[in-house]
Amino acid sequence: MAQQTGTARPGGRTARTRESVHAAVRELLVELPGGGITIADIATRSGVHQATIYRRWRSPNALLLDVAVNDLATRAPVPATGDLRADLTAYTTRLSQELTRPGGLDFFRAIVAAAHESVDGSLELMVPRLDQFQAMLDASGTAELTPLDVFELVLAPMYVRAMLPAAAWQQFADPVKLVDNVLAVRDHRRG
Repeated sequence: MAQQTGTARPGGRTARTRESVHAAVRELLVELPGGGITIADIATRSGVHQATIYRRWRSPNALLLDVAVNDLATRAPVPATGDLRADLTAYTTRLSQELTRPGGLDFFRAIVAAAHESVDGSLELMVPRLDQFQAMLDASGTAELTPLDVFELVLAPMYVRAMLPAAAWQQFADPVKLVDNVLAVRDHRRG
């Protein structure tokens, strides 16, 4: 399981070490698509000793999950303004951009590989996002949907879409259509 480091002293050495290691992982994911990143690679790139990395993260996959959790919260926050259509549209559009950026899909593949190794790690990755979806639903007064509905109706199609050839992206899992689907399910359940 990924360990939380750098949270007790946000400006201290632990935080600087964590950021150096995270930056090295991000760079290596772009340079080495398909994974195969080792702790030795990360240590060389970050300037942080291998023993320190192993002590804090235990394995490359635990480190990938820690980076993923951090990056999800930073780059793709879930808005909760009270306007469900606007919030879902903003989130889904941003997710689409994230998945199509250079290295975006490679990072997703690394997350999947890491999650297969650790059920706790994959839960750690999902729980904060599901909590954020719940906050978005609560802000809009939407009791007919659950965070898992948003996962199934938005996240799953977006990640499948990202794995398709670029020419197919325009016709599959369009962000606006996904939002319309979520709202249609909500409206149907309100019946």
